[in-house]
Amino acid sequence: MSRQVFCRKYQKEMEGLDFAPFPGAKGEELFNHVSKQAWQEWLKHQTTLINEKRLNVFEPEAKKFLEEQREKFFSNDESVETAEGWKPEA
Repeated sequence: MSRQVFCRKYQKEMEGLDFAPFPGAKGEELFNHVSKQAWQEWLKHQTTLINEKRLNVFEPEAKKFLEEQREKFFSNDESVETAEGWKPEA
């Protein structure tokens, strides 16, 4: 049976990640409170942000921006950035 977590994005019990996505406290927090589905959606969204905004993920400003966006994404914050011209799927 897969590991279940209460996903903070979807506010319900869902299948959890197989392992922490980062070392340390932040990775543990994501491991314990983000579902596998939400994490996959974040990775797709993150890739779009990196490409559309032409971010260099090695720059501290880009890392900080992505960390802020990740928190907004998992908290369902309406101010999460999207690609220009992007419209959510119906």
